[in-house]
Amino acid sequence: MRDYESRNVLFSEADGSWPIVWERAKGVNVWDAEGKKYLDLTAAFGVAAAGHANPNVVKAGQKQMGKLLHAMGDVHPHALKAELARELSRITFERWKQLGTQPMIGNKTRPSGKTIFCNSGFEAVEAALKTAMLATKKLGVIAFEGAYHGLGYGALNATHRNFFRGPFESQLRAFGHFAPFPKKAADLATVEFQARHFFRRERIGAILVEPVQVRGGCNVPPPGFLPLLRKLCDEHGALLVLDEIYTGFGRTGKMFACEHCVVTPDLICLGKALTGGFPLSACVGRADVMDAAWPASTGEAIHTSTFLGHPVGCAMALAQIAEIERLNLADRSAESGEYLLKRLEAQICNLKFRAEVRGLGLLAGVELRLPDGKPATGIALGAVKALLHRGYIVLPEGEHANVIGFTPPLIITRAQLAKAVDTLEEVLTTEPMIGSKHG
Repeated sequence: MRDYESRNVLFSEADGSWPIVWERAKGVNVWDAEGKKYLDLTAAFGVAAAGHANPNVVKAGQKQMGKLLHAMGDVHPHALKAELARELSRITFERWKQLGTQPMIGNKTRPSGKTIFCNSGFEAVEAALKTAMLATKKLGVIAFEGAYHGLGYGALNATHRNFFRGPFESQLRAFGHFAPFPKKAADLATVEFQARHFFRRERIGAILVEPVQVRGGCNVPPPGFLPLLRKLCDEHGALLVLDEIYTGFGRTGKMFACEHCVVTPDLICLGKALTGGFPLSACVGRADVMDAAWPASTGEAIHTSTFLGHPVGCAMALAQIAEIERLNLADRSAESGEYLLKRLEAQICNLKFRAEVRGLGLLAGVELRLPDGKPATGIALGAVKALLHRGYIVLPEGEHANVIGFTPPLIITRAQLAKAVDTLEEVLTTEPMIGSKHG
């Protein structure tokens, strides 16, 4: 890897202690090239919601590979693409109407959705940004501090951290305007003030937001946040775009995180757990919004790609959605997540570090700070590495990498979660490499 891949991609320790090389994965476990077994508490960036190599998902992919490996997405399509688009409409806008949520624009219900298929999460975000601009004819987008929407040139305009945007800022259009991301109800007044300021000064066509920030540090906003954004969009003729690439498909204890607040977006971006392991994402929008934004094709699509709606990805996505529903993983995530948060609060918050536990469903984070309030980055990174050596895969989150994140496969058991928390407590209290660090 050092010899043949760009050196910016993979971080490696000189002593070989990081990273491990994955050889195979099954369920909640990963095995490295040397045969060592790990409990994966990341679900590989949230992808393996129904477990690594879920048998029904794998079978669907294998069957499709033997039948049709590739098609011509925007010219000569395949049937599964239409079937998956219909299924995404069913589990989003059609289902939300049945749940009693509905868009507010024009006081009319919009019972169906239309999809633009993409390959990765940031492409779904960029498809949503294009849709919003075409539908509203307004260039500006309100995003939030701490936001991570991907690293493509369009998505970078709404990704907040300067580490990602800074090197390329001179080439960016800079149509993103950042408001604070609220952590408590008292913050909502500031959010509203800043958003209204942007609406007055800029031509804002969309608000783009993650219902829960994951890369930003597992930040859970107060319940009134999404309803406030829905109200602001309705007042100003803007579209509410939800980036549920990480939070979708049961991760937060609901099929989609917006359901916690009973808020329906105009556009929703999906990816990661959509297929369980194949690069496929989607921007799903209200049918009337999509039709207003995008002209009917006259033979050449203005937004497409070679692998658009890949047949293997579509087959796996249909199987993955069926598995998530069959195994009732959203409810399971809610129950397991509540158990995980209680264990973390009981065992980690009383240690010598200043620790804050937060989360929703099986999306949880432990933020570590020093007694003086500064981010305990060294302690967190040391814990992540110590856990790896003990057979647990976790990742650091947040701008300062001082939040230890938990996003395991939704099939994980309570016993496995308990053992992981016990090991984290042990690492933070007894590991010499942790105790000697000061952040």
